[in-house]
Amino acid sequence: MGKFQEDAKKLLEYVGGKENIAAVSHCATRMRFVLNDPSKADTAAIEKIPSVKGTFTNAGQFQVIIGNEVPQFYNEFSSISGVEGVSKEQGKAAAKQNLNPVQRAISVLAEIFTPLIPALVIGGLILGFRNVLEGIPFGFLDGQKIVEVSQFWSGVNSFLWLIGEAIFQFLPVGITWSITKKMGTTQILGIVLGITLVSPQLLNAYSVASTATADIPFWDFGFAQVNMIGYQAQVIPAMLAGFLLAYLEIFFRKVIPQAVSMIFVPLFALVPTVIAAHVILGPIGWAIGSWISDIVNAGLTSSLNWLFGAVFGFMYAPLVITGLHHMTNAIDLQLIADFQSTNLWPMIALSNIAQGSAVLAVVFMHRGNKEEEQVSIPAMISCYLGVTEPAMFGINLKYVYPFVAGMIGSACAGLFSTLFDVKAISIGVGGLPGILSIVPQYYLAFFGAMLIAVVVPFVLTYIFRTKGIFNKLDPVDEATGKLFVEENQ
Repeated sequence: MGKFQEDAKKLLEYVGGKENIAAVSHCATRMRFVLNDPSKADTAAIEKIPSVKGTFTNAGQFQVIIGNEVPQFYNEFSSISGVEGVSKEQGKAAAKQNLNPVQRAISVLAEIFTPLIPALVIGGLILGFRNVLEGIPFGFLDGQKIVEVSQFWSGVNSFLWLIGEAIFQFLPVGITWSITKKMGTTQILGIVLGITLVSPQLLNAYSVASTATADIPFWDFGFAQVNMIGYQAQVIPAMLAGFLLAYLEIFFRKVIPQAVSMIFVPLFALVPTVIAAHVILGPIGWAIGSWISDIVNAGLTSSLNWLFGAVFGFMYAPLVITGLHHMTNAIDLQLIADFQSTNLWPMIALSNIAQGSAVLAVVFMHRGNKEEEQVSIPAMISCYLGVTEPAMFGINLKYVYPFVAGMIGSACAGLFSTLFDVKAISIGVGGLPGILSIVPQYYLAFFGAMLIAVVVPFVLTYIFRTKGIFNKLDPVDEATGKLFVEENQ
């Protein structure tokens, strides 16, 4: 008998049986189910299975947290259920049957930006490190910056911009590629399209405002002239162009005979898209992006910015649950493109810290619960490093009151951050390392906000638990009948 055989049998029963499973797959720590009728899943019973460390539903998938042994569990579950597994991508596609139109749109946005996150994270780290090299006058250097006193570090700083520029200024290439990948169309055409938006032949987007109208280069077609303007770091123009390319390719694949499709499908998809990108979609997308960033920036710089910061800080964690937080990537990148910094991203990093601190309080109060610590301690660490889902779904939402405490702590930190107008030069690693992306002059203020994001959630989590505020589902020692928090104090 396999190690997980009994638990796998119970899970199959509690998810509604084989007939209720439309698809099943697994990731690094979780079983991912697409259920025909999600209401048939007995969540309470599932969470009592010894191997199960928690459950949640996201993007149309019912996910069961198993831990690092999920591959073995998955194999035994497949053997017992007779359900053939699918890839994660196939699972996501099947899960869309459980999503409404708004959720599907958010899912598409997430699938576009998720493949870009590794590059954006390393880009943020690089720009943060360059912040230290070229932006901070050090007292021990007589008020000079590192690049001013060291030729070596000056060279390193210059070299690192090669990577930073590739990631952020040439971001449209990554976006158009990601869209073609997500849509199942020709990825090299997406790359080519992205390059046509940021080509050195074009006037750099950052130079448009300082260039006289008469000096802007243009293509002259005799009957019309089209400005040769690049879309460096622009998000929405790249998205509009990428989707047009994908849909044109899909259309022409259907109507052009296969014998000549290799020639004419790319031709009829790419050339009209590039024309439309520079004549119609680019200017429209730029206007929409600027409009969005202007509204967000107005809220963050108004006399009521403290309220904006508090509300955003309070609501960011729920946005993560719904998947709506993926929209903030586009907004942050647009703010950076338009204003060379973003007030929004610091609050995201603070929200990560706040949820991690709530888990830290749970770890402290439930010390001695070795089984839970297998989830809570790694979740807390990942949260402090910017990945909040394990903490929120594995611990904070399970008990509710830590999640609320984290939201309140994030609101307080967000309010403090906006009052001091803290800005980030880029998006990067969230959580505690997020300070590297902060504009140097705001380091002290951001450190104060980080302190709030650590202390407030920890204290509130403890108070909510001891006062019985919000739902309390703390683990009980079945042998003694006592709460772990009571036994270990």
